[in-house]
Amino acid sequence: MEVCVKKDTIAAIATAMSDSGIGIIRVSGDEAVEIVDKIYQNAQGAKILKNYESHTIHYGFIVEEDGTFVDEVIISVMLAPRSYTMEDTVEINCHGGVLMMQKILSLVMKAGARIAEPGEFTKRAFLNGRIDLSKAEAVMDIIHAKNEFALQSSVKQLKGSVSDKIKELREKILYEIAFIESALDDPEHISLEGYDERLMHESEDILVELHKLSDSASDGKMLKEGIHTVIVGKPNVGKSSLLNILAGKERAIVTDVAGTTRDTLEETIVLGNITLNMIDTAGIRNTEDIVEKIGVEKARKISKEADLILYVMDASLPLDESDMDIIKMIVDKKAVILLNKSDLEEWVNEQSVVDAMKDVTSMDLKLTQEDDCLNSEGTKDILPYQKIEGLANTVYIMKTSTKEACGIDILTSLIKSMFFHGQITYNDEVYITNIRHKEAIFDAAKSMAEVKKSLKMNMPEDFYSIDLMSAYASLGLIIGEEVEDDLVNEIFSKFCMGK
Repeated sequence: MEVCVKKDTIAAIATAMSDSGIGIIRVSGDEAVEIVDKIYQNAQGAKILKNYESHTIHYGFIVEEDGTFVDEVIISVMLAPRSYTMEDTVEINCHGGVLMMQKILSLVMKAGARIAEPGEFTKRAFLNGRIDLSKAEAVMDIIHAKNEFALQSSVKQLKGSVSDKIKELREKILYEIAFIESALDDPEHISLEGYDERLMHESEDILVELHKLSDSASDGKMLKEGIHTVIVGKPNVGKSSLLNILAGKERAIVTDVAGTTRDTLEETIVLGNITLNMIDTAGIRNTEDIVEKIGVEKARKISKEADLILYVMDASLPLDESDMDIIKMIVDKKAVILLNKSDLEEWVNEQSVVDAMKDVTSMDLKLTQEDDCLNSEGTKDILPYQKIEGLANTVYIMKTSTKEACGIDILTSLIKSMFFHGQITYNDEVYITNIRHKEAIFDAAKSMAEVKKSLKMNMPEDFYSIDLMSAYASLGLIIGEEVEDDLVNEIFSKFCMGK
């Protein structure tokens, strides 16, 4: 790893820049204690911070160079290597006003520290060997967690769930590399007879583990970032009402006038352990209104990128050309078709929708009832929705009424059944939530597949070593064993100040 650790002393405000009860200024580096000692005095007026033992807390005051009182504070002293950065670290706990925190930070700067770059405290923890790169990235994931599962997953990664698995795989690969190299250097004492069969078996086991990690990335990404969900439908069918019910507030304007929503509305909604990045779109129909037409085209484009489509239909009106256009949009997507306004006289039912989809797709489609799905309480229940069998992706259809707020708990259970293998549990399974990790695992798997290919072709052993080393290096990128300065800087530039 070719990354240099800066030895100067850094400082930053570690708490939110808003009025609060307490604010923290964090100082880290070889001169952290000496710098803070210049602006701190204890209750007796003495400047003896450098005499305090590590991991102790002290009451005193921040003062200016001329002795002017600034604030009453609590000082925490953590000496190297027993600190977050493995450097001498001092934290000043002051009153939480923004002006006060900025004033004390400016005094720390004047005393000899410099402003920390975004994420530089965690970057130093990584560069000084306290945490590996995957654990460092988990720190930021904890800060930005959108739901309980994402938080728990990030905490597990900080404790080493990902790095332990990667280190385990690297150790297996390194053993094979070392064995081959030793056998080639000393063929008289180390025989490669029968080794091809053993390496094939080991390579297959490693590939199974890599594919399992790679397969978890899709769920992991959605658990971390949320399910990209788009609400589509004709004008005035209840799309905005659905968004408002799910959001628990009047997020969208609802009227009886068709075409009220002309642009997209976005809202992050947490349903249990599921986060939906919800987008309400303009009603899809043929229109001559220029603004509305732009909104319709935007709705079509966004729908193509969705993880999940909620197609709201007005069950009290017959299907028309616009419905057929929307059906064409969703046949290859994960979707839930909501037969809304079920409190009114029914014109459209589940079977008529399936018949329309048959006309569009020319597929042999049918409805099936699933009677053993989990409800929102996690218990088995007979739920009033059906699955449309015969499509490439999972599509369900159910009745609802946004006016009566009926069917929302059922919809939550349904979405859960469509993702995360039907359940979200806090078990020991490792989820890959970082796209950088996923790419490195993919590259490692590709290299291990090349090892198997070379074995089948009876290639010389050095070919195995080359691909094994490539897999070893790819996995090293995840934990920071094989990483360059530019990548480290890019990763930590995304961190917040003070962390």
